[in-house]
Amino acid sequence: MIKYIGSKRRLVPVLGEILERSGARTALDVFTGTTRVAQEFKRRGAHVTTIDTATYSEILARCYIEADGDTVHSEDLTAALAELNALPGEAGYFTETFCEKARFFQPRNGARVDAIRNVLERDYRDSWLFPLLLTSLMEAADRVDSTTGVQMAYLKQWAPRANKPLELRLPELLPGTGRALRGDARQLVKSLEPVDLAYLDPPYNQHRYFTNYHIWETLVRWDAPEPYGIAQKRSDARSPETSSPFNRKRELAAALGEVVHDVKARLVMLSYNNEAWLSADELRAVLKPRGFVQTLAFDSKRYVGAQIGVHDPSGKKVGQVSHLRNLELLLVAGEREQVEHACRPFEALASTSMDAAPSS
Repeated sequence: MIKYIGSKRRLVPVLGEILERSGARTALDVFTGTTRVAQEFKRRGAHVTTIDTATYSEILARCYIEADGDTVHSEDLTAALAELNALPGEAGYFTETFCEKARFFQPRNGARVDAIRNVLERDYRDSWLFPLLLTSLMEAADRVDSTTGVQMAYLKQWAPRANKPLELRLPELLPGTGRALRGDARQLVKSLEPVDLAYLDPPYNQHRYFTNYHIWETLVRWDAPEPYGIAQKRSDARSPETSSPFNRKRELAAALGEVVHDVKARLVMLSYNNEAWLSADELRAVLKPRGFVQTLAFDSKRYVGAQIGVHDPSGKKVGQVSHLRNLELLLVAGEREQVEHACRPFEALASTSMDAAPSS
C-alpha cells in the first residue's frame, strides 16, 4: 500500500468491525484514496463501490476492489511481472522530471519506471492485467522514493530506501468483486443505488491530493504534462478544473452536507481530524439529518511530516513542532438502535467534547 497522508490504517479494524456489526452487505467508500478502507470492507464480505476524483485512486480500486482474487489468472499475472522486472532502464520523461530536475527517485530507478510504464502503455493498455500491473509499478516506486510521504517536496538527503532497486511484486488480491468510479462525489452519489453503509473520508484542509500525489497522477495518466516548481508539479494543478470545494474552507461544510444529504445508505460513517477546519459540533450538525449521531475519538500519532517541523527550501529548520498527537474522529449516523449496536465495542471512546486541543 502506498504511503498516504490521511491514511486510515489505525481506524481500519474499527471501521470493519462497525460494518460487520451493522450487518452491511453493500458499502460505498467515498474519497477512497488508496482503497485501504474499501479493501477492509471487501475482506469482510461486502460488495464495495469506491468514488474518488484521482486517476491513480481509480487504478488502485480497479486492482483491489474490482478484480476478483479467486478468478484472476495468477500465472499470467506472474509471467507479466517477471517480464517487466527483467526490462533494462530507459530514461525518459519520468527520469528527467522526477529524478534529475527533482530528486524524488534515484535516476536508475526512474529509468526502470520509464521502461516499464512504456511497455504497459504499448502492450497492456486494453488488457485486464493493466490496472494490476500499474498498481504494482506504483507501489514499487513508492517503496524507493525519497519523501516523507507526500510529493510536495523531497528529502534533502536520499532516504535509505531510495538506494534499493525497483522491484515489482504481486498485488495481494481479495476474493469477490466491487466497482470503481471516478468523479465528483456530489454528482455520483445521486445516481447510485442504495447501500447498507456509506463511509466518507473528506479532505481536511486546503491541501489537495491532486498536488500531494501529482507523481502518481502523472504515472497513471502517462501524459507528460509541463511541470513547474521545485516539486515539478503538473501544470494543470493551477487550473480551476482541478480545484475542489472540499479544499475551500468556506465551501467545505456545504459540499459535505450535499453528499451526506444525497447518499442513499442506512448507515453513514464519517472520519475527520480534530486539527481540521470543521469542529466536531459542525460535523454532527452535517450528519444530524441522517438520524442519531455517535461520535468516537481515537488518539493518534501525527503524520510524520508534521513531526519533523517546518523547513525552508535550503533544508534549514525554521519552525517548531507544537504537538505530536491528535484525535481521529469517527462519527456514525443512522437509526439509533442500529448505530448503538454497531458502535458498542467502542462506546468507551464516545464523547460529546472532541474539540479539545490534542496532547503533546
